[in-house]
Amino acid sequence: MLPLGLAGRLISITVVAVIVVWLVVIANVYRSYNSQQQNVRPPPDKIAAIVDIVERAGDAGERRRVLDAVRSNLLDPRLEDDRQRPSEDAAATEESLTREYGERLGDRAVKVTAAPITIYNWTVGVLSAKPRNILKIRIALRTGDVLVINSKTPYAVSPLGVPVGFGAGLIGTVIALVMLLVLWSATLPLSELARAVDKIDFATEPAPLPRARSGTLEIRALAAAFDRLQIRLSHLLRSRMALLGGISHDVRTFATRLRLRIDQIPDAQERDRAIEDISDMIRLLDDALLASRAGAGELSEELLEFEALVTAEVHDRRSSGHAVESYIDPNAVGALVLGDRLSLRRVISNLIDNALKYGIAARVHVQTTASDITLRIDDDGPGIPADFRQLLLEPFVRIETSRNRSTGGAGLGLSIVRNLVEAHGGAITIGQADSGGASVIVALPLFVPT
Repeated sequence: MLPLGLAGRLISITVVAVIVVWLVVIANVYRSYNSQQQNVRPPPDKIAAIVDIVERAGDAGERRRVLDAVRSNLLDPRLEDDRQRPSEDAAATEESLTREYGERLGDRAVKVTAAPITIYNWTVGVLSAKPRNILKIRIALRTGDVLVINSKTPYAVSPLGVPVGFGAGLIGTVIALVMLLVLWSATLPLSELARAVDKIDFATEPAPLPRARSGTLEIRALAAAFDRLQIRLSHLLRSRMALLGGISHDVRTFATRLRLRIDQIPDAQERDRAIEDISDMIRLLDDALLASRAGAGELSEELLEFEALVTAEVHDRRSSGHAVESYIDPNAVGALVLGDRLSLRRVISNLIDNALKYGIAARVHVQTTASDITLRIDDDGPGIPADFRQLLLEPFVRIETSRNRSTGGAGLGLSIVRNLVEAHGGAITIGQADSGGASVIVALPLFVPT
């Protein structure tokens, strides 16, 4: 079944309802067309003309030829001997029609009867039909014969007087409407399951998934499978975080011991290099742990003035003599975001440091929209190729591929920034600045009190 929303379902139900109304209108038109426009009640003048022609005919053979000439799918005339009294006329006599035809036919005896309708069967009569008589007109001719004219419907009709196939169309439409409602009811648990899956947060207890007891076996099995999956992933994530926490603690212990031993190296240059290597190792470990915490949703949350965090980072870089310019939109002053202070400072500092390292100078812009606060950092460097910008957000990816730590980090900076930004419900994009350098834009959702 197509994934119809509320509008789609309303349109579908409206279309089916219009089809039902359309079929009912057609049925009424056919009934009216049948009884009024197709001469199922032949005019008295026409019957009088047929009687006159038959009586003027010479022998019986000529009279039969005349009847064959006037026979049609509407009128079926035949001659009977006056001595053949009808044994079938259990039908009701139409007195008004008998008088109407009798006035036009003079002294001839006339009898008009309505064809009897058998007991109607709803299960069969709507779907099956055949041409049937509407009227039977018996006229005693002056020749001694009896002219019997059967007035028929021009097409196959059911006992309701509607064309063949109409009943099937009506029942099919009703069945389609019922099936649409049944399919919608059957797939409703899938929509509930999708909404519940979107709310799964591996940092908390497993989210309760809807139990579609009245749904199909497949839907119940799918809900149970998602339930087992989120439990396994939650346990796996907690185990990974515990493992990373243990490794981080042990590595820091070993790094501290190694740092104390390095102080005993007599060569100052070698000692400084060793200290720098240990600092890089600890920083790399902190980066990996921070990225894992962001992916696991274990970041703390507090209300923060984002512009104040940016201003503090810019001030620190200026105090160190770096070329950093800042442009703060007045509407951004005091704007609040809900997030982790350490993580957001890490995002701002990483982006500014990248701009200073690879682009000589950094220009920091902060502005707000109706729902977001935007941080844009431009630099004066060579820029980033368009086909490399999205790839640069992946872990351990660098434009300079030599892996030399003197020309850059391990390639985790922008990857960690992306993880932290997405953990706060934001987005990061890389573009080109007006100066030709790189432009990194971070958009975070504003906190709106309700």
